[in-house]
Amino acid sequence: MVDTLDKIYSVTALTRLIKYTLEESFPSVWVEGEISNYIHHSSGHRYLTLKDENASIKLTIWRSVGQNLKFEPENGMKVRAFGSISLYEKQGQYQLNCRKLMPVGVGELEIAFRQLHEKLSAEGLFAPERKKKLPSYPLKVGVITSPTGAAIRDILQIAARRNSIIEIVIHPARVQGKGAEITIAAGIEYFNGRDDIDVIIAGRGGGSLEDLWCFNEEVAVRAIAGSRIPIVSAVGHEIDTTLSDLAADLRAPTPSAAAEIVFWSRDDLREIFRTCYRELNRSLGLIFGECREQLNYLINRPVYRRPDSLINEKAQRFDSIMRLMDSAGKNVLEKSRNDLSLLLSRLEALSPLAVLKRGYAVVKKIPEGLSISSIKDINDGDSVELGFSDGKAEAEILKILNKE
Repeated sequence: MVDTLDKIYSVTALTRLIKYTLEESFPSVWVEGEISNYIHHSSGHRYLTLKDENASIKLTIWRSVGQNLKFEPENGMKVRAFGSISLYEKQGQYQLNCRKLMPVGVGELEIAFRQLHEKLSAEGLFAPERKKKLPSYPLKVGVITSPTGAAIRDILQIAARRNSIIEIVIHPARVQGKGAEITIAAGIEYFNGRDDIDVIIAGRGGGSLEDLWCFNEEVAVRAIAGSRIPIVSAVGHEIDTTLSDLAADLRAPTPSAAAEIVFWSRDDLREIFRTCYRELNRSLGLIFGECREQLNYLINRPVYRRPDSLINEKAQRFDSIMRLMDSAGKNVLEKSRNDLSLLLSRLEALSPLAVLKRGYAVVKKIPEGLSISSIKDINDGDSVELGFSDGKAEAEILKILNKE
């Protein structure tokens, strides 16, 4: 027997009825659980699952909501999600459309701080080696802060007291609330576009973590780290540290302290000049004293008191050397003369003229002029020249005797 059916629903109709029932019953609800299966889609939407020991629920964070999150969800993180229940008809699956997400146990700002600190640290934005040295005597200082806040009043007051000749250029900025970080970054960009700014002070007076949060926003921190001009972070808090403090070239605990650091004191500079002047006088006095002693020592030396004695000594030394040279020269000359005489004697003994003087003659054949040293070199009837020690004569060979 078939039961009578009062009403039959299509899948779509039943799903839609459930959808309306759920959405009307749970228009806003808080759910607490642990994140798993977290996906940050390229569209900007975020999808995740909230679970506890016994159950789980799908959760969707649309891009318009996610872009305002202070932190990035992570698997394993325990959170509380606020939103409305809806049903995804195509899969027949219900989910929570999240409008607010809060971490449990740790504040969302603390998580956001930790996550951004880890990210920027890995990029080297807080590295000590990239810190720039502040100029010792800046002449023009850029200040980024609220033009109506207590910070600018403190800075101007200290600047007037320490050195009124330093020029101050103020770039108005919002230092609290949504979008404040954009105005801070804009101020840094403006000053970096100028060539006359020596150092920048960026900051505000004290406040809660929420009030100071713009100095933890990524756009402000990157602008500070990327500045070519040295920046002093002057956020009015001494306990907590902002990411801007870490990125700046120098952190001052308050705007007043920043002004004391940046604005050099004319009185201090005058005292430095006085100290240098005293040290210079003392050093010059010591130098002049040493020079005076050295001069007195030289003046009192005998050579300067009796300069003629030095000249006479040198002249006597010169005469002695000349006598030695003269004596040595004579000895050398005499020896050379004796050596020459000996050589002349030897030459004289070997000279052909000496032989001729003893009655000998040099015979040369005419007309060849060849010396005749053998009887074989001449024949009967040859003409010859006879060379004597005191002249020459010509002769004719009448007859050869004893020719072999």
